Amino acid sequence: MISKGQKINDRYEIIRSIGEGGMANVYLGYDEILDRNVAIKILRGDLSNDEKFVRRFQREALSASSLSHPNIVEMYDVGEDNGLYYIVMEYVEGKTLKQLLKKRGSLTLSEAIDIIVQLTDGMTHAHDSYIIHRDLKPQNIMIQDDGQIKITDFGIAMALNSTQLTQTNSVMGSVHYLPPEQASGKGSTTKSDIYSMGIIFYELLTGKLPFKGENAVEIALKQMRDPLPSLKENNPNIPQSVENIILKATAKNPKNRYEDAKSMHDDLLTALDDERMNEAPLVYKYPEHETENTKRLKKLEELENETDIEDTQVAQKVDPEDEDDKKKKKLIIILSSVFGGLILLGILIFFVIPSVSKPEEVTIPNVKGLTVSKAEKKLEDLGLKVNTSIKKVSSKKVDKGRVVKTDPPKGEKVKVGSTVTIYKSTGEDSFKLKDYTGKNYIEVQTLLETKYKLNVTIEKKDVTEGDYDEQEIIGQSLAAGSEVKKGDSITLYIPNIIEVFPDMVAEGYSVDDAEAFCKKYNLTLRKNLVETNAYTAGRVISQSRIAGSEIVEGTNLTIEVAATPTKKEEPKEDPKEDPPTTNDDNTNTQ
Repeated sequence: MISKGQKINDRYEIIRSIGEGGMANVYLGYDEILDRNVAIKILRGDLSNDEKFVRRFQREALSASSLSHPNIVEMYDVGEDNGLYYIVMEYVEGKTLKQLLKKRGSLTLSEAIDIIVQLTDGMTHAHDSYIIHRDLKPQNIMIQDDGQIKITDFGIAMALNSTQLTQTNSVMGSVHYLPPEQASGKGSTTKSDIYSMGIIFYELLTGKLPFKGENAVEIALKQMRDPLPSLKENNPNIPQSVENIILKATAKNPKNRYEDAKSMHDDLLTALDDERMNEAPLVYKYPEHETENTKRLKKLEELENETDIEDTQVAQKVDPEDEDDKKKKKLIIILSSVFGGLILLGILIFFVIPSVSKPEEVTIPNVKGLTVSKAEKKLEDLGLKVNTSIKKVSSKKVDKGRVVKTDPPKGEKVKVGSTVTIYKSTGEDSFKLKDYTGKNYIEVQTLLETKYKLNVTIEKKDVTEGDYDEQEIIGQSLAAGSEVKKGDSITLYIPNIIEVFPDMVAEGYSVDDAEAFCKKYNLTLRKNLVETNAYTAGRVISQSRIAGSEIVEGTNLTIEVAATPTKKEEPKEDPKEDPPTTNDDNTNTQ
């Protein structure tokens, strides 16, 4: 059982179911890598052990993978995950043509032509790629809100150049749209798809299927022998040109149909031209029922025309027309008996005999929470085989070592002797953290969040020393080796690099160095010259901002710069003054 939130190939998350079929179910999914919605077709669990259905399912992927056209649903991926065979395709938001017909009853002429023009364009591309769809019907054609159609479900498509994939003797497809040659088991050609497109065109315009019956056999017989009901009788407003296109596409004899889808496409493009609207009704070039029996009837008619009805020597008068009618009726009875016998034989082969010889079925039991050995015994007691390869999955709810689920899942009916795979719990997923210091925080955050589903917080931590990169991890809240699991939190620290004032005096800054520093950090520089012999002229000898303090842009910085001292001049002697007296002079005076 596929459930909401389940992951396919650890990439595609299941959102909801959008369709169920006899062979596969389709889900709306989300591609976590490419961030887009996708349609995921998954082979039903009870068929995944049947090689025939697996091969047919894989054939769809093979067929669709070679096609790229705006009117064909694009295929993205195909694979197998724990026994689930899946195909990932373009998700088309819209409804099927069948849903549209149920809502509207029938479409307008222009709407129907537009749809069939797109359909023939898409099938032209498929046929050019040597692919026959073989199951064209409104259920397999999506229509978007903007009117664009997308052809889906190449599940029984046939590769024309792949002999091992042809099934010339099997009747496949939906019987209401089934070409006579497929109904009679003669195999398919590109003209078989043309017939189906003609029936679809008829249904779009009338809201009705041309051939109905109480069972599939009766409808198939009508496809082979009954003429198509008149389109203009159903709706007199339909141009003869449009009816001719449908008559040509749905001819019983493939020789009377379009040679290829491109021819039908081109014919549609001019169907509403004035000169074509009231063209003459189509007359088939070849007989519609070219069989050996009809040839014999023709010979009888020729003999009848050669009979001399004026011959009077006849002992008893016989009406040739009555005689011929009897022969025809007798021949029809014989043919009907033979054909009925073949159909009955087919029913016996395909339905009755398989149902009689069908092996006993059992229901997969619920073994969730059991030990592997007990689960194996419970399954084997029902006549089931257990896959020797035990799969391992993480689980919050199931203890480690216990059974989480089986494939096929519980409640599924399978044949006795079928193989069942057991999934064992590894407990809740956990892993050990590494030392992330020195690594880029963006890369580490992406890894921890996407792969391990951790809650990661980034914080800046002040640093004043060291050569750090702005995105470099310099620390983590949980040490390397710590064991964590989904949903746990961790903080990664990156540097908040603080720029500080240098010690300009100790580092020998010159006035030029100081000016360059202030220009770099947008500071206003003020200079005071101090005459001193203690420093070389031009050297910074003091600064107003303390070394190691944080630089704040736009602030002032005042520095003192050493300058060479200026020399003082000695005073000159005044000649008018008397020379100073001395003791000797005084002595002499005495």
